[in-house]
Amino acid sequence: MNLLVKNVTIADPQSKFNNQQCDVRVENGTIKNIGKLTADKNETIFDAQGAFLTPGFFDLNCVAGDPGFETKEDIQTLTETAKAGGFTGLALLPQTSPVVQSKSQVEYIINRAKNNLVDVLPVGAISQNREAKELAELFDMQQAGAVAFSDGDKALQDDGFMSRALQYAKGFDALLMVYPENKSIAGKSQINESKNSVLLGMKGLPALAEEMHIARDIFLASYNETKIHISNISTAGAVALIRKAKKDGVQVSCDVTAHHLVFTEELLNDFDSNYKVKPPLRGKTDVKALIAGLKDGTIDAITSQHRPEEIEFKNVEFEIAHYGIIALQTVLPLLLKAGLDSALIAEKLAINPRKLLNLTIPMIEEGAKANFTVFNPTEKWLYNAASNPSKSANSPLLGTELTGKVTLVYNNNQYSES
Repeated sequence: MNLLVKNVTIADPQSKFNNQQCDVRVENGTIKNIGKLTADKNETIFDAQGAFLTPGFFDLNCVAGDPGFETKEDIQTLTETAKAGGFTGLALLPQTSPVVQSKSQVEYIINRAKNNLVDVLPVGAISQNREAKELAELFDMQQAGAVAFSDGDKALQDDGFMSRALQYAKGFDALLMVYPENKSIAGKSQINESKNSVLLGMKGLPALAEEMHIARDIFLASYNETKIHISNISTAGAVALIRKAKKDGVQVSCDVTAHHLVFTEELLNDFDSNYKVKPPLRGKTDVKALIAGLKDGTIDAITSQHRPEEIEFKNVEFEIAHYGIIALQTVLPLLLKAGLDSALIAEKLAINPRKLLNLTIPMIEEGAKANFTVFNPTEKWLYNAASNPSKSANSPLLGTELTGKVTLVYNNNQYSES
């Protein structure tokens, strides 16, 4: 499949063409030429009109419903939604039914996602049934193709179990991606603990619950001399803890969701359950610290935290509504709204996520495998039922006009325009 992308600005800090406006020719899945090029007869022309071209986006933290909850999202609708959001790769969390916790279940996900433009890579469970009692078959799953291990949105509460999991994973250089929440402090609270939670009359979740758990995991990673990844940090204190740990030489990495860089707790004043996420939306000081953490390298990656849900679990009272929003399509507009430039987006959304998982990192260079995303940071588009490929509709942004549009993705010798 031959394609010529005209008038595009390269945003890839790895590339000698970085920050240059070029044309990019792709032949049979490989970048053939970069420069000022003349179209050949047998190639499709895509005029990017000055838009940015980065390595293909990769999401470290998303959920589908397959197997068991296909009414929320299946692999097909997940990858269609990913393409629309600019993602050419996904790390798929194991919180399905059954939980992805064995070699055969990892192989099931890989087979379901074969021959797709979007690379779908399974993340296996750390513990059997995500109960933090017995270790799952980590080594066998890694051999079958699991790229990391996580219990999803269930934090590992038992300190001894967490330490043993780190020791075991170290033996074959596996990455544990853990959600930070001290359950004994968090209790049944659902929104950020602040003046706002008092005004709303709802039990607040203190930042302390997240920060104590992160401190514990940092200590355990240091003690066991192994690596650990903290998923979905949300507080200024969490940024400070991880910044210090990195300075001290601890092998810790972390990520943040796109919506935690823009949304704040004030949006909950109308009890819109589409803003109910885990961890909860925090304050403006936290948002400022998270963005600073991205810019100084403390936070390694940005994720979508895509969580599809049927309407009956969202269109209910706030306290009983399920957590999560569909987010793959709205990551780019939120990052642009947060003030991130194309270079930082490429680093945190394409390069670093793959680096953390020891995956091949796409490069915008002649002779490289073509895996890229083209986006226009100023183009406006309407996010509604017609433009949403997901089976679910649990997003507070549906029905609004967004700025920043993905116009082309290319991977595995396939491309998709939008």
